[in-house]
Amino acid sequence: MRANTLRQLKAEGRPIVNAWLSIGSGYAAEAIAHQGFDAATVDCQHGMIGFETAISMLQAISSTTAIPLVRPSGLVACDIMRFLDAGAYGVICPMISTARDAAELVSACRYPPHGSRSFGPARGLLYGGTDYLDGANREILVLGMIETREGLDNLEDILAVPGLDGIYVGPNDLSLALGHRPENESSVPEVANAIELVRRRTVETGKIAGIFCSNGTAAAMRIAQGFDLVTPGNDAALLRGAMRDAVNASRA
Repeated sequence: MRANTLRQLKAEGRPIVNAWLSIGSGYAAEAIAHQGFDAATVDCQHGMIGFETAISMLQAISSTTAIPLVRPSGLVACDIMRFLDAGAYGVICPMISTARDAAELVSACRYPPHGSRSFGPARGLLYGGTDYLDGANREILVLGMIETREGLDNLEDILAVPGLDGIYVGPNDLSLALGHRPENESSVPEVANAIELVRRRTVETGKIAGIFCSNGTAAAMRIAQGFDLVTPGNDAALLRGAMRDAVNASRA
């Protein structure tokens, strides 16, 4: 089965740079994934993306060396299994707030006896290889998002769930959950301390610590802080910024 290079990067202590795709376009996904990202996540929670479009985006990412990941709309086992069958090599699941949530997530991503994933990998066979069943439990990444106060309170129990590969911090929702606006979370001590706690405990347990960042500069700061996986903004925000800069430069 095709190796998940993100596991190798983690083992070697090298940062993982992840693209975030919210624009429903295979062409855009392909163009972005060709820019040197280690992974590319199709955002089916807040992105403007349906299942059929997600398939075309996963196919486009597969033409590059980036590992295709998906963020589902929530902890819905049948949807998660469907994305994995479509060729996603990992899941970043939102709103994981309890150990039970984490266990349900892992179960949806693992074949028996380690989980309850139903067999029918369809496109997974094309991307992963004909021996997909033999290696899927080993290669598929399972990351749970900590973005609620409850999730923060249950962090130790969540990290203790077997089969969970890592934690991905959703700083905007975590800021809101702690009573603050979602921008500039690094300048709010309560939020900054919570993020550092999640990072430190995740790394100490040997799991992948990931976080969404506003841009490349913020991502570099998070890498320096010790995060394993960073997302330097999403495609729509970066596109808006580039287009705005182009307009301003033209009018100058």
